[in-house]
Amino acid sequence: MAKHENKLRALIKEGKPTVGTRIWTCQTFFVEGLGSTEYFDYAEFVAEYASYTLEDLRNFCIAAELHGMASMIKVDFQNRGYVAQKAIASGFQSINFVDCRNAKEVEEAIRLTTAETPEEKGLFGFPNNRFIGWEPWVTQSEHTKRLKDIIRCFMIEKKSIMDEIDDVLSIPGVDMVQFGPSDYSMSSGINLKDNIENAKKVECRMIKAAIDHGVRPRCEIQSIEEAEYYINLGVKDFSIGDQMKLLMRDWIKDGSDIRKAIGNI
Repeated sequence: MAKHENKLRALIKEGKPTVGTRIWTCQTFFVEGLGSTEYFDYAEFVAEYASYTLEDLRNFCIAAELHGMASMIKVDFQNRGYVAQKAIASGFQSINFVDCRNAKEVEEAIRLTTAETPEEKGLFGFPNNRFIGWEPWVTQSEHTKRLKDIIRCFMIEKKSIMDEIDDVLSIPGVDMVQFGPSDYSMSSGINLKDNIENAKKVECRMIKAAIDHGVRPRCEIQSIEEAEYYINLGVKDFSIGDQMKLLMRDWIKDGSDIRKAIGNI
Protein backbone atom coordinates (compact mmCIF):
# COMPACT_ATOMS: atom_id res chain seq x y z
CA MET A 1 0.00 0.00 0.00
CA ALA A 2 1.33 3.46 -0.94
CA LYS A 3 2.90 5.56 1.80
CA HIS A 4 0.37 8.38 1.45
CA GLU A 5 -2.69 6.21 0.79
CA ASN A 6 -5.65 6.33 3.14
CA LYS A 7 -5.62 2.69 4.26
CA LEU A 8 -9.19 2.71 5.56
CA ARG A 9 -10.54 4.16 2.33
CA ALA A 10 -8.61 1.56 0.32
CA LEU A 11 -9.99 -1.33 2.38
CA ILE A 12 -13.56 -0.05 2.08
CA LYS A 13 -13.22 0.50 -1.68
CA GLU A 14 -12.12 -3.12 -1.99
CA GLY A 15 -15.11 -4.28 0.07
CA LYS A 16 -12.84 -5.74 2.74
CA PRO A 17 -13.60 -5.88 6.48
CA THR A 18 -11.87 -3.53 8.92
CA VAL A 19 -10.90 -3.98 12.56
CA GLY A 20 -9.93 -1.30 15.06
CA THR A 21 -9.79 -0.76 18.80
CA ARG A 22 -10.19 2.21 21.12
CA ILE A 23 -7.24 3.89 22.83
CA TRP A 24 -7.62 6.60 25.48
CA THR A 25 -4.06 7.91 25.33
CA CYS A 26 -1.84 9.43 22.65
CA GLN A 27 1.28 7.86 24.14
CA THR A 28 3.06 6.29 21.21
CA PHE A 29 4.17 3.35 23.35
CA PHE A 30 0.62 1.99 23.35
CA VAL A 31 0.01 2.74 19.67
CA GLU A 32 3.20 0.87 18.78
CA GLY A 33 2.22 -2.02 21.04
CA LEU A 34 -1.11 -2.32 19.24
CA GLY A 35 0.53 -2.08 15.82
CA SER A 36 3.10 -4.72 16.68
CA THR A 37 0.35 -7.35 16.91
CA GLU A 38 -0.34 -6.86 13.17
CA TYR A 39 -4.02 -7.73 13.71
CA PHE A 40 -5.55 -4.24 13.61
CA ASP A 41 -6.23 -2.05 10.58
CA TYR A 42 -6.48 1.11 12.65
CA ALA A 43 -6.30 2.60 16.11
CA GLU A 44 -9.14 4.86 17.28
CA PHE A 45 -8.14 7.67 19.63
CA VAL A 46 -11.21 8.50 21.72
CA ALA A 47 -10.42 12.19 22.08
CA GLU A 48 -13.97 12.78 23.33
CA TYR A 49 -12.92 11.10 26.59
CA ALA A 50 -9.26 12.09 26.80
CA SER A 51 -6.81 14.94 27.28
CA TYR A 52 -4.33 15.71 24.49
CA THR A 53 -2.31 18.38 22.72
CA LEU A 54 -2.12 19.07 18.99
CA GLU A 55 1.39 17.64 18.96
CA ASP A 56 -0.02 14.43 20.44
CA LEU A 57 -2.25 14.04 17.39
CA ARG A 58 0.76 14.08 15.07
CA ASN A 59 2.69 11.60 17.19
CA PHE A 60 -0.28 9.21 17.35
CA CYS A 61 -0.50 9.13 13.55
CA ILE A 62 3.26 8.77 13.08
CA ALA A 63 3.35 5.77 15.41
CA ALA A 64 0.37 4.17 13.69
CA GLU A 65 1.80 4.66 10.20
CA LEU A 66 5.18 3.23 11.19
CA HIS A 67 3.37 0.00 12.06
CA GLY A 68 1.16 -0.07 8.96
CA MET A 69 -2.02 1.06 10.74
CA ALA A 70 -4.54 3.70 9.85
CA SER A 71 -6.03 6.01 12.49
CA MET A 72 -9.42 7.30 13.58
CA ILE A 73 -10.26 10.06 16.05
CA LYS A 74 -13.52 10.42 17.96
CA VAL A 75 -14.12 14.15 18.37
CA ASP A 76 -16.36 16.17 20.68
CA PHE A 77 -19.42 17.80 19.13
CA GLN A 78 -18.89 21.44 20.09
CA ASN A 79 -15.40 21.91 18.61
CA ARG A 80 -15.65 19.17 16.00
CA GLY A 81 -14.64 21.37 13.08
CA TYR A 82 -11.43 22.65 14.64
CA VAL A 83 -10.31 19.29 16.04
CA ALA A 84 -11.31 17.32 12.93
CA GLN A 85 -9.34 19.67 10.66
CA LYS A 86 -6.27 19.55 12.93
CA ALA A 87 -6.56 15.76 13.15
CA ILE A 88 -6.78 15.29 9.38
CA ALA A 89 -3.82 17.59 8.86
CA SER A 90 -1.91 15.55 11.47
CA GLY A 91 -2.52 12.33 9.53
CA PHE A 92 -5.77 10.88 10.88
CA GLN A 93 -7.51 8.93 8.14
CA SER A 94 -10.97 8.86 9.67
CA ILE A 95 -13.15 11.07 11.86
CA ASN A 96 -15.81 9.65 14.17
CA PHE A 97 -18.37 12.41 14.75
CA VAL A 98 -20.51 12.19 17.89
CA ASP A 99 -23.77 13.71 19.13
CA CYS A 100 -25.23 14.96 15.84
CA ARG A 101 -28.93 15.35 16.44
CA ASN A 102 -30.26 15.64 12.89
CA ALA A 103 -29.33 15.45 9.22
CA LYS A 104 -28.50 19.16 9.09
CA GLU A 105 -25.76 18.74 11.72
CA VAL A 106 -24.35 15.78 9.80
CA GLU A 107 -24.20 17.90 6.64
CA GLU A 108 -22.37 20.63 8.55
CA ALA A 109 -19.80 18.16 9.93
CA ILE A 110 -19.10 16.96 6.40
CA ARG A 111 -18.80 20.53 5.14
CA LEU A 112 -16.26 21.33 7.87
CA THR A 113 -14.00 18.53 6.60
CA THR A 114 -14.54 19.05 2.86
CA ALA A 115 -12.26 21.10 0.60
CA GLU A 116 -13.17 24.75 0.08
CA THR A 117 -13.47 24.69 -3.70
CA PRO A 118 -16.27 25.90 -6.02
CA GLU A 119 -17.20 22.27 -6.70
CA GLU A 120 -16.94 20.82 -3.19
CA LYS A 121 -18.29 23.90 -1.33
CA GLY A 122 -16.58 22.86 1.89
CA LEU A 123 -14.88 24.82 4.68
CA PHE A 124 -11.44 23.18 4.77
CA GLY A 125 -8.70 25.29 3.22
CA PHE A 126 -5.08 24.48 2.40
CA PRO A 127 -3.08 24.21 5.65
CA ASN A 128 0.51 23.00 5.74
CA ASN A 129 0.96 20.09 8.14
CA ARG A 130 2.18 16.51 7.88
CA PHE A 131 -0.99 14.71 6.63
CA ILE A 132 -0.70 10.96 5.87
CA GLY A 133 2.93 9.87 5.58
CA TRP A 134 4.30 13.44 5.66
CA GLU A 135 2.96 15.19 2.59
CA PRO A 136 2.42 18.87 3.44
CA TRP A 137 3.07 20.54 0.08
CA VAL A 138 0.91 18.84 -2.52
CA THR A 139 -1.10 20.75 -5.12
CA GLN A 140 -4.49 22.14 -4.22
CA SER A 141 -6.24 19.53 -6.41
CA GLU A 142 -4.30 16.72 -4.69
CA HIS A 143 -5.27 18.18 -1.30
CA THR A 144 -8.91 18.18 -2.40
CA LYS A 145 -8.62 14.49 -3.30
CA ARG A 146 -7.05 13.48 0.01
CA LEU A 147 -9.89 15.24 1.85
CA LYS A 148 -12.38 13.24 -0.23
CA ASP A 149 -10.62 10.07 0.93
CA ILE A 150 -11.16 10.80 4.64
CA ILE A 151 -13.60 8.29 6.14
CA ARG A 152 -16.41 10.11 7.92
CA CYS A 153 -18.15 8.00 10.55
CA PHE A 154 -21.18 9.21 12.47
CA MET A 155 -22.44 8.00 15.82
CA ILE A 156 -26.19 7.42 15.61
CA GLU A 157 -26.82 7.94 19.28
CA LYS A 158 -29.71 10.38 19.64
CA LYS A 159 -33.37 9.51 19.24
CA SER A 160 -33.87 12.55 17.01
CA ILE A 161 -31.21 11.50 14.49
CA MET A 162 -32.48 7.93 14.42
CA ASP A 163 -35.88 9.36 13.48
CA GLU A 164 -34.13 10.87 10.41
CA ILE A 165 -31.91 7.88 9.65
CA ASP A 166 -32.87 7.54 5.98
CA ASP A 167 -32.20 11.25 5.39
CA VAL A 168 -28.82 10.94 7.13
CA LEU A 169 -27.79 7.87 5.14
CA SER A 170 -28.70 9.65 1.90
CA ILE A 171 -26.19 12.47 2.53
CA PRO A 172 -23.10 12.30 0.26
CA GLY A 173 -20.00 11.92 2.43
CA VAL A 174 -21.51 9.67 5.10
CA ASP A 175 -19.21 6.65 4.85
CA MET A 176 -19.91 4.81 8.08
CA VAL A 177 -22.36 4.83 11.00
CA GLN A 178 -22.26 3.34 14.47
CA PHE A 179 -25.07 3.01 16.98
CA GLY A 180 -24.55 4.44 20.48
CA PRO A 181 -26.91 2.69 22.93
CA SER A 182 -26.00 4.74 26.01
CA ASP A 183 -26.66 8.15 24.49
CA TYR A 184 -29.66 6.85 22.59
CA SER A 185 -31.22 5.62 25.82
CA MET A 186 -30.38 8.85 27.63
CA SER A 187 -31.90 10.99 24.86
CA SER A 188 -35.01 8.80 25.15
CA GLY A 189 -35.20 9.47 28.90
CA ILE A 190 -34.40 5.84 29.79
CA ASN A 191 -31.50 4.10 31.54
CA LEU A 192 -29.72 1.70 29.20
CA LYS A 193 -30.10 -1.19 31.66
CA ASP A 194 -33.88 -0.78 31.29
CA ASN A 195 -33.68 -0.36 27.51
CA ILE A 196 -31.28 -3.07 26.30
CA GLU A 197 -33.77 -5.05 24.22
CA ASN A 198 -35.22 -1.97 22.52
CA ALA A 199 -31.76 -0.49 21.91
CA LYS A 200 -30.73 -3.72 20.19
CA LYS A 201 -33.76 -3.51 17.91
CA VAL A 202 -32.98 0.11 17.03
CA GLU A 203 -29.34 -0.79 16.30
CA CYS A 204 -30.50 -3.61 14.02
CA ARG A 205 -32.78 -1.19 12.18
CA MET A 206 -29.87 1.23 11.72
CA ILE A 207 -27.60 -1.55 10.40
CA LYS A 208 -30.16 -2.72 7.86
CA ALA A 209 -30.89 0.84 6.72
CA ALA A 210 -27.17 1.59 6.34
CA ILE A 211 -26.58 -1.49 4.19
CA ASP A 212 -29.59 -0.60 2.04
CA HIS A 213 -28.08 2.86 1.45
CA GLY A 214 -24.59 1.54 0.71
CA VAL A 215 -23.16 2.93 3.96
CA ARG A 216 -20.89 0.76 6.13
CA PRO A 217 -22.29 0.01 9.61
CA ARG A 218 -19.55 -0.22 12.23
CA CYS A 219 -20.17 -2.14 15.45
CA GLU A 220 -18.36 -1.92 18.75
CA ILE A 221 -17.95 -5.21 20.58
CA GLN A 222 -16.09 -6.29 23.71
CA SER A 223 -15.60 -9.98 22.87
CA ILE A 224 -15.28 -12.16 19.80
CA GLU A 225 -18.44 -14.02 20.81
CA GLU A 226 -20.46 -10.90 19.98
CA ALA A 227 -19.17 -10.74 16.40
CA GLU A 228 -21.25 -13.58 14.89
CA TYR A 229 -24.54 -11.78 15.48
CA TYR A 230 -23.34 -8.72 13.57
CA ILE A 231 -21.61 -10.69 10.81
CA ASN A 232 -24.94 -12.42 10.14
CA LEU A 233 -26.50 -8.97 9.72
CA GLY A 234 -23.91 -8.09 7.07
CA VAL A 235 -21.53 -6.03 9.20
CA LYS A 236 -17.89 -5.88 8.03
CA ASP A 237 -16.47 -3.16 10.28
CA PHE A 238 -15.67 -3.79 13.93
CA SER A 239 -14.18 -1.99 16.87
CA ILE A 240 -13.21 -4.63 19.43
CA GLY A 241 -12.14 -3.82 22.95
CA ASP A 242 -11.45 -0.58 24.77
CA GLN A 243 -8.21 0.28 26.55
CA MET A 244 -9.83 1.50 29.77
CA LYS A 245 -12.54 -1.18 29.89
CA LEU A 246 -9.91 -3.90 29.52
CA LEU A 247 -7.71 -2.38 32.21
CA MET A 248 -10.61 -1.82 34.62
CA ARG A 249 -11.88 -5.38 34.06
CA ASP A 250 -8.49 -6.85 34.93
CA TRP A 251 -7.84 -4.45 37.80
CA ILE A 252 -11.23 -5.23 39.38
CA LYS A 253 -10.78 -8.99 39.00
CA ASP A 254 -7.17 -9.05 40.19
CA GLY A 255 -7.86 -6.62 43.02
CA SER A 256 -10.85 -8.62 44.21
CA ASP A 257 -8.95 -11.94 43.98
CA ILE A 258 -5.92 -10.70 45.90
CA ARG A 259 -8.11 -9.16 48.62
CA LYS A 260 -9.85 -12.51 49.06
CA ALA A 261 -6.51 -14.33 49.13
CA ILE A 262 -5.05 -12.11 51.84
CA GLY A 263 -8.30 -11.65 53.75
CA ASN A 264 -7.39 -14.09 56.52
CA ILE A 265 -3.76 -13.07 56.96
